Amino acid sequence: MSQLFSQRSRHSTWRKLWFFLAQSEKELGVETITAKALEEMEAHLIVTDSDFEVARIEEKTRRHDVMAHIYAYSIVAPSAAGIIHYGATSCFVTDNTELILMRDALDLLLSRIAKVLQNLTTFALKWKAEPTLSWTHLQAAQPAQWAQDLMFDLENIEQVRESLKFRGAQEDVNSDIYSFGGNSAKCDELNKLLCQKANFKDCYVDLMVANAVAGLGATAQKICGDIRHLANWKEIEEPFESTQIGSSAMAFKRNPMRSERIYSLSRELLSKPLNFANTLSDQWSVSGDKTMERTLDDSAVRRIDIPEMFLLADAILLGLDNVTDGLVVYPKRIRSRVQEELPFMIAESIRVLSHEAGYAVKDEGKPNDLVARMKNTEFFKPIWHELDDMLRPELYIGRSVEIVERFCGEGGILQEKLKRYKDSIEKSTAADLNV
Repeated sequence: MSQLFSQRSRHSTWRKLWFFLAQSEKELGVETITAKALEEMEAHLIVTDSDFEVARIEEKTRRHDVMAHIYAYSIVAPSAAGIIHYGATSCFVTDNTELILMRDALDLLLSRIAKVLQNLTTFALKWKAEPTLSWTHLQAAQPAQWAQDLMFDLENIEQVRESLKFRGAQEDVNSDIYSFGGNSAKCDELNKLLCQKANFKDCYVDLMVANAVAGLGATAQKICGDIRHLANWKEIEEPFESTQIGSSAMAFKRNPMRSERIYSLSRELLSKPLNFANTLSDQWSVSGDKTMERTLDDSAVRRIDIPEMFLLADAILLGLDNVTDGLVVYPKRIRSRVQEELPFMIAESIRVLSHEAGYAVKDEGKPNDLVARMKNTEFFKPIWHELDDMLRPELYIGRSVEIVERFCGEGGILQEKLKRYKDSIEKSTAADLNV
């Protein structure tokens, strides 16, 4: 992801767009564009260190990054000097490059999400029959799911990825018409050609993309919050290396640092859509004209937020991959905690006794004596002999095994969703973290 949003990647994409533009204009009959010009442009699509130095010096004089890079490109492709950026404005390269980078970044995120989902599938199938406590209102309740939330994020990002549109060459219309000898139909043909060359289905959004990617932050924060609570209760731990130090002063500590890092990054990712919403709301329209569009109000913050948004999402998913690939479960500890709450779980229909037992536990500090109370109550005499058998935890997991199999098992909803990512999952290994 860092490479994708690097300066070399960004400005090399500018050159590809200028090449696509010139190529398309020549195909549509612009005679000033020669085969030699296209040949030289194609030979220098990747911006070199020396190209960057030329652009840096030129930008210091011109105070215009696009013009500086046009000049640097013309130095290595002199035959194209007069036709680079022909009929276009700065937004042709800046906005379309952002769209290309976002498209490729979404593809990368999708493969990462698929890998984490595969990890969770393996984990769920392995532990599907293990009774454990879940919590609502910080009270023992029913189980909650992680994989389903993450699958929804996958679907949202897939939808945004499929609907992402290219901006095309919506530039100075008069210049385009002039370039094509007054034939306005060729302006539309130019857009179609550019879409094909850039591998987009259609012409023409930041806020939609940001909302979909930020949803991943909410899911990741919830997952890691759960892991941190479970680590506190000593039921589940993230991977802990044999040489890892949990605390500089307290050797017994095993701080869930990876989950903490993911949690923190997720919080930052969740804040990103606000800036994109503010940018959209600042596009003042006067008689249909967006008067603030293309100003630095529009572009300056996007240069920060778009790369940061995807880098945050990438770091979060790499962290989730590492954590979910090596989660450690302590079944005996889980069973011990289940036994503490189990007497309450069999008592849905006997509220009075359960509240009395709860009072004894909380106010008097006594052990949970609900079953003993039931055995001393004549009303329950017909089932006294069944009470011990009723305390088996597996009786209270409902349809957990069936639901996990249906969702994660062969032919399940999640497995069907992951089929398109099979190759990338098989080729990937667990992410390596230094935390």
